[in-house]
Amino acid sequence: MAYFDLTGQTAIVTGAATGIGEAIARRLAGAGATVVVADLDLEGGKQVAASLPNNSFAVSVDITNADSVAKAAEEVLARTGRIDILVNNAGIGGKAAPLWEQTLEDWNRILTLNMTGIFNFCKAAITPMRSRQYGRIVNIASIAGKEGNPNMTGYSATKAGVIGFTKSLAKEVATESICVNAVSPAVVRTKILDQLTPQQVDYMTQRIPMRRTGQPEEIAAVVHFLASPDCSFVTGQCYDASGGRATY
Repeated sequence: MAYFDLTGQTAIVTGAATGIGEAIARRLAGAGATVVVADLDLEGGKQVAASLPNNSFAVSVDITNADSVAKAAEEVLARTGRIDILVNNAGIGGKAAPLWEQTLEDWNRILTLNMTGIFNFCKAAITPMRSRQYGRIVNIASIAGKEGNPNMTGYSATKAGVIGFTKSLAKEVATESICVNAVSPAVVRTKILDQLTPQQVDYMTQRIPMRRTGQPEEIAAVVHFLASPDCSFVTGQCYDASGGRATY
């Protein structure tokens, strides 16, 4: 038998036009899912979707805008009739600076993108999942949400919030065959590193026992299990993909 098979399922992956999101989209499509590349960058999303099998397609969405998210979810339901999997991957690293150099605008921006965006998409997807009594939600958090990285107060705080949100929502739908989990990567080699200083990247890498950054495909492999029917007795968990960095 084929494990982690997603044939016939519809998977929404936010921020899938590049980086970890793209790797997740390719992994899930390779397992048989019709993948919805949900991204603010519609042209980039279309390029990724065009390279995927199973009639995958792209939708333009601003995850910070509830109306935009609701419209995207409606489009997915109109085209496929279902939402089986939601991977909330979109987010930002934010301004790299100590707290006293951060502004309220910096704080509000990362809070809206990294937290409110997940709230919006979970809210849009949970009703169709509940109506079918099946669903898999995977939220991408970070080891920074467990340990806290200096000069990244906003990022660390929002990723801690993602973990707490995940555990709470998982308990709300635990009897409805909807599993909600999180993945906490350590530093991964993507374009988001361009937002950080070399010193910050070195700080994070030196704390990884494997002494290297992760690859997007390695995160996608963990997400694949959590997005599959095989993940039937796992919910409310945070899976670390950290090269051994996590201490709890």
